[in-house]
Amino acid sequence: MSEFRGKRIVLGVTGGVAAYKAAELVRLLVKAGAEVDVAQTAAGAQFVGAATFQALTGRRVWHGLWDERMDSGMAHIDLTRGAAALLVAPATADFLAKLAHGLADDLLSTLCLARDCPLLVAPAMNRQMWENPATQRNIAQLRLDGVSILGPAYGEQACGELGDGRMLEAGELFDDLYASLQAKPFAGKHVLLTAGPTFEALDPVRGLTNSSSGKMGFALARACVDAGAEVTLIAGPVSLATPRGVRRVDVQTALQMRAAVMQSLPGQNVFIGVAAVADYRPRQTAPHKIKKGPGSLTLELEANPDILAEVAALPDAPFCVGFAAESRDLAAGAEGKRVAKKLALVVGNLVQDGLCGDTNAVTLFDAAGAHGLPLADKSEVARGIVAHIVALLGGQHVQH
Repeated sequence: MSEFRGKRIVLGVTGGVAAYKAAELVRLLVKAGAEVDVAQTAAGAQFVGAATFQALTGRRVWHGLWDERMDSGMAHIDLTRGAAALLVAPATADFLAKLAHGLADDLLSTLCLARDCPLLVAPAMNRQMWENPATQRNIAQLRLDGVSILGPAYGEQACGELGDGRMLEAGELFDDLYASLQAKPFAGKHVLLTAGPTFEALDPVRGLTNSSSGKMGFALARACVDAGAEVTLIAGPVSLATPRGVRRVDVQTALQMRAAVMQSLPGQNVFIGVAAVADYRPRQTAPHKIKKGPGSLTLELEANPDILAEVAALPDAPFCVGFAAESRDLAAGAEGKRVAKKLALVVGNLVQDGLCGDTNAVTLFDAAGAHGLPLADKSEVARGIVAHIVALLGGQHVQH
Protein backbone atom coordinates (compact mmCIF):
# COMPACT_ATOMS: atom_id res chain seq x y z
CA MET A 1 0.00 0.00 0.00
CA SER A 2 1.32 3.42 -0.97
CA GLU A 3 -1.85 5.46 -1.46
CA PHE A 4 -0.76 8.23 0.93
CA ARG A 5 2.97 8.27 0.27
CA GLY A 6 4.35 11.78 0.71
CA LYS A 7 1.12 13.11 2.24
CA ARG A 8 0.57 14.44 5.74
CA ILE A 9 -2.82 13.97 7.38
CA VAL A 10 -4.02 15.76 10.51
CA LEU A 11 -6.46 13.57 12.45
CA GLY A 12 -8.69 15.12 15.09
CA VAL A 13 -10.05 12.79 17.76
CA THR A 14 -12.97 13.92 19.91
CA GLY A 15 -14.67 12.23 22.86
CA GLY A 16 -16.54 9.20 21.61
CA VAL A 17 -16.20 5.48 22.11
CA ALA A 18 -15.55 5.19 18.37
CA ALA A 19 -12.12 6.68 19.04
CA TYR A 20 -10.78 3.12 19.01
CA LYS A 21 -11.48 3.07 15.27
CA ALA A 22 -9.32 6.18 14.90
CA ALA A 23 -6.35 4.17 16.16
CA GLU A 24 -6.91 1.55 13.44
CA LEU A 25 -7.30 4.32 10.85
CA VAL A 26 -3.95 5.76 11.89
CA ARG A 27 -2.36 2.35 11.46
CA LEU A 28 -3.76 2.06 7.93
CA LEU A 29 -2.65 5.57 6.99
CA VAL A 30 0.89 5.05 8.25
CA LYS A 31 1.08 1.71 6.46
CA ALA A 32 0.03 3.51 3.27
CA GLY A 33 2.91 5.98 3.61
CA ALA A 34 1.22 8.92 5.32
CA GLU A 35 2.65 11.11 8.05
CA VAL A 36 -0.10 11.53 10.63
CA ASP A 37 -0.38 14.26 13.25
CA VAL A 38 -3.06 13.55 15.86
CA ALA A 39 -4.84 16.35 17.72
CA GLN A 40 -7.02 15.20 20.61
CA THR A 41 -9.63 17.04 22.58
CA ALA A 42 -9.58 16.60 26.34
CA ALA A 43 -12.59 14.28 26.08
CA GLY A 44 -10.98 12.35 23.25
CA ALA A 45 -7.97 11.55 25.42
CA GLN A 46 -10.30 9.84 27.91
CA PHE A 47 -11.13 7.10 25.39
CA VAL A 48 -7.78 6.37 23.70
CA GLY A 49 -4.62 7.66 25.33
CA ALA A 50 -1.99 9.74 23.62
CA ALA A 51 0.58 6.96 24.08
CA THR A 52 -1.37 4.76 21.64
CA PHE A 53 -1.40 7.36 18.89
CA GLN A 54 2.23 8.27 19.52
CA ALA A 55 3.25 4.63 19.16
CA LEU A 56 1.27 4.28 15.93
CA THR A 57 2.45 7.51 14.31
CA GLY A 58 5.94 7.86 15.75
CA ARG A 59 4.98 11.49 16.45
CA ARG A 60 3.87 13.27 19.59
CA VAL A 61 0.18 13.98 19.98
CA TRP A 62 -1.13 17.55 20.05
CA HIS A 63 -3.49 18.62 22.83
CA GLY A 64 -3.47 22.28 23.78
CA LEU A 65 -3.51 25.72 22.24
CA TRP A 66 -0.40 26.64 24.18
CA ASP A 67 1.81 23.78 23.01
CA GLU A 68 5.32 25.22 22.74
CA ARG A 69 6.64 22.72 20.18
CA MET A 70 5.75 25.07 17.33
CA ASP A 71 8.47 27.71 17.05
CA SER A 72 5.87 30.35 16.34
CA GLY A 73 3.71 29.27 19.26
CA MET A 74 0.81 28.99 16.81
CA ALA A 75 0.09 25.30 16.51
CA HIS A 76 -3.56 26.11 15.78
CA ILE A 77 -2.45 27.75 12.55
CA ASP A 78 0.75 26.01 11.54
CA LEU A 79 -0.33 22.40 12.11
CA THR A 80 -2.47 22.23 8.97
CA ARG A 81 -0.04 24.14 6.75
CA GLY A 82 1.16 21.68 4.11
CA ALA A 83 -1.29 18.98 5.23
CA ALA A 84 -3.30 17.13 2.59
CA ALA A 85 -6.41 17.01 4.78
CA LEU A 86 -7.81 17.47 8.26
CA LEU A 87 -10.13 14.63 9.27
CA VAL A 88 -12.08 14.61 12.54
CA ALA A 89 -12.97 11.04 13.50
CA PRO A 90 -14.93 10.57 15.61
CA ALA A 91 -16.81 13.86 15.39
CA THR A 92 -19.31 14.10 18.24
CA ALA A 93 -22.60 16.01 18.12
CA ASP A 94 -21.07 18.63 20.40
CA PHE A 95 -18.05 19.11 18.15
CA LEU A 96 -20.19 19.34 15.02
CA ALA A 97 -22.31 22.02 16.70
CA LYS A 98 -19.21 24.03 17.60
CA LEU A 99 -17.90 23.68 14.06
CA ALA A 100 -21.18 24.74 12.45
CA HIS A 101 -21.31 27.88 14.57
CA GLY A 102 -17.64 28.82 14.28
CA LEU A 103 -16.78 28.28 17.94
CA ALA A 104 -13.08 27.81 18.68
CA ASP A 105 -12.20 27.21 22.31
CA ASP A 106 -9.58 24.46 22.06
CA LEU A 107 -6.82 23.35 19.69
CA LEU A 108 -8.91 21.11 17.43
CA SER A 109 -11.83 23.50 16.91
CA THR A 110 -9.36 26.33 16.25
CA LEU A 111 -7.46 24.14 13.79
CA CYS A 112 -10.70 23.59 11.87
CA LEU A 113 -11.33 27.33 11.57
CA ALA A 114 -7.74 28.22 10.67
CA ARG A 115 -7.11 25.25 8.38
CA ASP A 116 -5.29 25.48 5.09
CA CYS A 117 -6.54 22.16 3.71
CA PRO A 118 -9.82 20.26 3.11
CA LEU A 119 -11.87 19.38 6.20
CA LEU A 120 -13.69 16.08 6.59
CA VAL A 121 -15.71 14.86 9.56
CA ALA A 122 -16.91 11.38 10.51
CA PRO A 123 -19.95 11.72 12.80
CA ALA A 124 -20.31 9.26 15.67
CA MET A 125 -23.20 9.41 18.11
CA ASN A 126 -26.38 7.80 19.40
CA ARG A 127 -29.13 7.50 16.78
CA GLN A 128 -31.41 9.98 18.59
CA MET A 129 -28.61 12.54 18.77
CA TRP A 130 -28.00 12.07 15.04
CA GLU A 131 -31.70 12.40 14.19
CA ASN A 132 -32.18 15.46 16.41
CA PRO A 133 -33.20 18.48 14.31
CA ALA A 134 -30.37 20.55 15.78
CA THR A 135 -27.77 18.02 14.62
CA GLN A 136 -29.34 17.82 11.17
CA ARG A 137 -29.30 21.63 10.89
CA ASN A 138 -25.63 21.63 11.83
CA ILE A 139 -24.82 18.93 9.27
CA ALA A 140 -26.66 20.87 6.56
CA GLN A 141 -24.70 24.00 7.43
CA LEU A 142 -21.38 22.17 7.37
CA ARG A 143 -22.16 20.80 3.91
CA LEU A 144 -22.94 24.34 2.74
CA ASP A 145 -19.60 25.41 4.22
CA GLY A 146 -17.78 22.84 2.08
CA VAL A 147 -17.08 20.30 4.83
CA SER A 148 -17.18 16.67 3.67
CA ILE A 149 -19.39 14.43 5.82
CA LEU A 150 -18.24 10.79 5.92
CA GLY A 151 -21.11 8.62 7.10
CA PRO A 152 -22.50 7.86 9.55
CA ALA A 153 -23.44 4.22 9.13
CA TYR A 154 -26.46 2.26 10.25
CA GLY A 155 -25.80 -0.41 12.85
CA GLU A 156 -25.59 -1.47 16.46
CA GLN A 157 -24.32 1.26 18.75
CA ALA A 158 -22.38 1.20 22.01
CA CYS A 159 -25.56 2.15 23.88
CA GLY A 160 -27.20 -1.02 22.59
CA GLU A 161 -29.58 0.75 20.21
CA LEU A 162 -29.77 0.19 16.46
CA GLY A 163 -29.85 2.98 13.91
CA ASP A 164 -27.91 5.69 12.10
CA GLY A 165 -25.06 7.39 13.91
CA ARG A 166 -22.42 4.67 14.04
CA MET A 167 -19.04 5.89 12.80
CA LEU A 168 -17.74 4.30 9.61
CA GLU A 169 -15.17 1.55 10.00
CA ALA A 170 -11.49 2.42 9.69
CA GLY A 171 -11.17 0.85 6.24
CA GLU A 172 -14.18 2.79 4.96
CA LEU A 173 -12.75 6.06 6.29
CA PHE A 174 -9.42 5.23 4.66
CA ASP A 175 -11.12 4.69 1.29
CA ASP A 176 -13.26 7.83 1.56
CA LEU A 177 -10.31 9.97 2.62
CA TYR A 178 -8.22 8.67 -0.26
CA ALA A 179 -11.04 9.27 -2.75
CA SER A 180 -11.54 12.83 -1.50
CA LEU A 181 -7.93 13.71 -2.34
CA GLN A 182 -8.00 12.44 -5.92
CA ALA A 183 -8.60 14.40 -9.10
CA LYS A 184 -12.03 13.72 -10.60
CA PRO A 185 -11.47 13.32 -14.36
CA PHE A 186 -14.46 10.95 -14.51
CA ALA A 187 -16.84 13.42 -12.85
CA GLY A 188 -20.19 13.19 -14.61
CA LYS A 189 -19.21 9.94 -16.34
CA HIS A 190 -20.99 6.61 -15.97
CA VAL A 191 -18.89 3.44 -15.98
CA LEU A 192 -20.19 -0.12 -16.28
CA LEU A 193 -17.89 -3.02 -15.35
CA THR A 194 -18.08 -6.78 -15.16
CA ALA A 195 -15.92 -8.75 -12.74
CA GLY A 196 -15.24 -12.26 -11.46
CA PRO A 197 -16.06 -15.64 -13.03
CA THR A 198 -19.35 -17.02 -14.22
CA PHE A 199 -20.75 -20.38 -13.12
CA GLU A 200 -22.52 -22.67 -15.59
CA ALA A 201 -24.38 -25.40 -13.74
CA LEU A 202 -24.05 -29.04 -14.83
CA ASP A 203 -26.38 -30.22 -12.08
CA PRO A 204 -27.51 -28.82 -8.70
CA VAL A 205 -24.01 -29.15 -7.19
CA ARG A 206 -21.47 -28.97 -10.04
CA GLY A 207 -20.65 -26.49 -12.75
CA LEU A 208 -18.17 -25.02 -15.22
CA THR A 209 -16.27 -22.04 -13.87
CA ASN A 210 -12.75 -20.67 -13.47
CA SER A 211 -10.46 -19.39 -10.76
CA SER A 212 -10.97 -15.67 -11.31
CA SER A 213 -11.18 -13.94 -7.91
CA GLY A 214 -12.77 -10.72 -9.17
CA LYS A 215 -10.13 -8.66 -7.35
CA MET A 216 -8.95 -6.81 -10.46
CA GLY A 217 -12.47 -5.84 -11.46
CA PHE A 218 -13.37 -4.70 -7.95
CA ALA A 219 -10.15 -2.68 -7.72
CA LEU A 220 -11.05 -1.02 -11.02
CA ALA A 221 -14.53 -0.22 -9.77
CA ARG A 222 -13.05 1.52 -6.75
CA ALA A 223 -10.51 3.38 -8.90
CA CYS A 224 -13.30 4.65 -11.15
CA VAL A 225 -15.28 5.88 -8.14
CA ASP A 226 -12.16 7.60 -6.81
CA ALA A 227 -11.88 9.32 -10.20
CA GLY A 228 -15.41 10.67 -9.83
CA ALA A 229 -17.46 8.21 -11.89
CA GLU A 230 -20.89 6.75 -11.21
CA VAL A 231 -20.09 3.03 -11.27
CA THR A 232 -22.24 -0.05 -11.83
CA LEU A 233 -20.53 -3.39 -11.24
CA ILE A 234 -21.96 -6.65 -12.61
CA ALA A 235 -20.31 -9.32 -10.45
CA GLY A 236 -20.10 -13.04 -10.89
CA PRO A 237 -19.96 -15.36 -7.85
CA VAL A 238 -17.15 -13.89 -5.71
CA SER A 239 -16.63 -13.31 -1.99
CA LEU A 240 -15.62 -9.65 -2.07
CA ALA A 241 -17.05 -6.61 -0.33
CA THR A 242 -18.65 -4.02 -2.61
CA PRO A 243 -16.44 -0.93 -2.97
CA ARG A 244 -18.03 2.13 -1.39
CA GLY A 245 -20.07 4.17 -3.82
CA VAL A 246 -20.51 1.30 -6.29
CA ARG A 247 -23.88 -0.05 -7.43
CA ARG A 248 -23.53 -3.83 -7.56
CA VAL A 249 -25.58 -6.44 -9.43
CA ASP A 250 -24.82 -10.10 -8.64
CA VAL A 251 -25.19 -12.79 -11.30
CA GLN A 252 -24.17 -16.42 -11.75
CA THR A 253 -24.19 -17.37 -15.43
CA ALA A 254 -22.94 -15.77 -18.62
CA LEU A 255 -26.51 -15.32 -19.86
CA GLN A 256 -27.44 -13.57 -16.62
CA MET A 257 -24.37 -11.34 -16.93
CA ARG A 258 -25.27 -10.43 -20.49
CA ALA A 259 -28.84 -9.57 -19.48
CA ALA A 260 -27.61 -7.42 -16.58
CA VAL A 261 -25.13 -5.62 -18.81
CA MET A 262 -27.70 -4.85 -21.49
CA GLN A 263 -30.20 -3.64 -18.90
CA SER A 264 -27.59 -1.35 -17.30
CA LEU A 265 -26.00 -0.15 -20.55
CA PRO A 266 -28.16 2.87 -21.47
CA GLY A 267 -26.43 6.09 -20.44
CA GLN A 268 -23.04 4.49 -19.83
CA ASN A 269 -19.96 6.30 -21.11
CA VAL A 270 -17.43 3.51 -20.51
CA PHE A 271 -17.78 -0.27 -20.48
CA ILE A 272 -14.95 -2.36 -18.99
CA GLY A 273 -15.28 -6.11 -19.46
CA VAL A 274 -13.04 -7.54 -16.75
CA ALA A 275 -15.05 -10.68 -15.99
CA ALA A 276 -13.72 -14.08 -17.01
CA VAL A 277 -16.92 -15.16 -18.74
CA ALA A 278 -17.26 -18.87 -19.52
CA ASP A 279 -16.97 -19.42 -23.27
CA TYR A 280 -19.31 -22.42 -23.13
CA ARG A 281 -22.24 -23.71 -21.07
CA PRO A 282 -23.84 -27.15 -20.87
CA ARG A 283 -26.54 -27.64 -23.48
CA GLN A 284 -28.63 -29.24 -20.74
CA THR A 285 -28.50 -28.95 -16.95
CA ALA A 286 -29.36 -32.12 -15.05
CA PRO A 287 -32.24 -31.60 -12.56
CA HIS A 288 -30.55 -33.90 -10.02
CA LYS A 289 -26.98 -34.68 -9.07
CA ILE A 290 -25.23 -36.68 -11.77
CA LYS A 291 -24.16 -40.00 -10.24
CA LYS A 292 -20.76 -41.50 -10.90
CA GLY A 293 -20.96 -44.40 -13.34
CA PRO A 294 -18.52 -47.08 -14.50
CA GLY A 295 -17.72 -45.46 -17.83
CA SER A 296 -16.82 -42.03 -19.17
CA LEU A 297 -19.18 -39.07 -19.21
CA THR A 298 -19.80 -36.96 -22.31
CA LEU A 299 -20.90 -33.34 -21.92
CA GLU A 300 -22.43 -31.42 -24.79
CA LEU A 301 -21.57 -27.71 -24.65
CA GLU A 302 -22.84 -24.69 -26.53
CA ALA A 303 -21.24 -21.28 -26.92
CA ASN A 304 -22.03 -18.41 -24.59
CA PRO A 305 -22.57 -14.93 -26.02
CA ASP A 306 -19.54 -12.66 -26.37
CA ILE A 307 -20.77 -9.80 -24.18
CA LEU A 308 -17.89 -7.44 -24.89
CA ALA A 309 -18.04 -7.91 -28.67
CA GLU A 310 -21.80 -7.40 -28.64
CA VAL A 311 -21.52 -4.14 -26.68
CA ALA A 312 -18.65 -2.85 -28.84
CA ALA A 313 -20.65 -3.53 -32.02
CA LEU A 314 -23.61 -1.38 -30.96
CA PRO A 315 -24.11 1.77 -33.08
CA ASP A 316 -24.04 3.92 -29.93
CA ALA A 317 -21.43 1.84 -28.10
CA PRO A 318 -19.64 3.36 -25.11
CA PHE A 319 -15.84 3.49 -24.88
CA CYS A 320 -15.06 -0.23 -24.59
CA VAL A 321 -12.17 -1.80 -22.68
CA GLY A 322 -11.45 -5.52 -22.75
CA PHE A 323 -9.24 -7.84 -20.71
CA ALA A 324 -7.17 -10.70 -22.07
CA ALA A 325 -5.68 -13.26 -19.70
CA GLU A 326 -3.25 -15.49 -21.57
CA SER A 327 -0.98 -18.35 -20.56
CA ARG A 328 1.47 -17.52 -23.39
CA ASP A 329 1.88 -15.23 -26.41
CA LEU A 330 0.32 -12.29 -24.57
CA ALA A 331 0.90 -9.68 -27.27
CA ALA A 332 -0.61 -11.81 -30.02
CA GLY A 333 -3.64 -12.77 -27.97
CA ALA A 334 -4.39 -9.34 -26.51
CA GLU A 335 -3.76 -7.30 -29.65
CA GLY A 336 -5.67 -9.82 -31.72
CA LYS A 337 -8.63 -9.43 -29.37
CA ARG A 338 -8.46 -5.64 -29.59
CA VAL A 339 -8.45 -5.62 -33.39
CA ALA A 340 -11.06 -8.38 -33.85
CA LYS A 341 -13.55 -6.76 -31.47
CA LYS A 342 -12.69 -3.19 -32.51
CA LEU A 343 -11.88 -2.13 -28.94
CA ALA A 344 -10.22 1.11 -27.87
CA LEU A 345 -8.12 -0.69 -25.27
CA VAL A 346 -7.28 -4.21 -24.13
CA VAL A 347 -5.59 -4.90 -20.81
CA GLY A 348 -3.50 -8.04 -21.13
CA ASN A 349 -1.79 -10.14 -18.52
CA LEU A 350 -0.30 -13.59 -18.15
CA VAL A 351 -2.40 -15.73 -15.83
CA GLN A 352 0.65 -16.55 -13.73
CA ASP A 353 1.09 -12.84 -12.97
CA GLY A 354 -2.35 -11.99 -11.68
CA LEU A 355 -4.95 -14.74 -11.44
CA CYS A 356 -6.32 -15.07 -7.88
CA GLY A 357 -3.54 -13.01 -6.32
CA ASP A 358 -3.40 -9.50 -4.87
CA THR A 359 -0.86 -8.23 -7.40
CA ASN A 360 -0.78 -8.03 -11.17
CA ALA A 361 1.48 -6.99 -14.05
CA VAL A 362 -0.38 -5.86 -17.15
CA THR A 363 0.28 -4.51 -20.62
CA LEU A 364 -2.13 -2.00 -22.15
CA PHE A 365 -2.74 -2.44 -25.88
CA ASP A 366 -4.24 0.47 -27.83
CA ALA A 367 -3.94 1.94 -31.33
CA ALA A 368 -0.60 3.53 -30.41
CA GLY A 369 1.02 0.28 -29.29
CA ALA A 370 1.77 -1.57 -26.06
CA HIS A 371 2.28 0.11 -22.69
CA GLY A 372 3.51 -1.92 -19.74
CA LEU A 373 2.53 -1.43 -16.12
CA PRO A 374 4.90 -3.14 -13.66
CA LEU A 375 3.96 -5.73 -11.08
CA ALA A 376 2.09 -3.97 -8.28
CA ASP A 377 -0.87 -4.26 -5.96
CA LYS A 378 -4.07 -4.55 -7.99
CA SER A 379 -5.37 -1.27 -6.58
CA GLU A 380 -2.30 0.51 -7.92
CA VAL A 381 -2.58 -1.26 -11.27
CA ALA A 382 -6.24 -0.23 -11.43
CA ARG A 383 -5.31 3.42 -10.95
CA GLY A 384 -2.82 3.13 -13.80
CA ILE A 385 -5.48 1.63 -16.07
CA VAL A 386 -7.96 4.37 -15.19
CA ALA A 387 -5.35 7.06 -15.89
CA HIS A 388 -4.75 5.47 -19.31
CA ILE A 389 -8.48 5.39 -20.09
CA VAL A 390 -8.82 9.04 -19.05
CA ALA A 391 -5.95 9.99 -21.36
CA LEU A 392 -7.41 8.06 -24.29
CA LEU A 393 -10.82 9.65 -23.78
CA GLY A 394 -9.13 13.04 -23.81
CA GLY A 395 -7.16 12.27 -26.94
CA GLN A 396 -3.85 12.59 -25.09
CA HIS A 397 -0.58 10.80 -25.71
CA VAL A 398 -0.10 8.26 -22.94
CA GLN A 399 3.17 7.79 -21.09
CA HIS A 400 3.91 5.35 -18.26
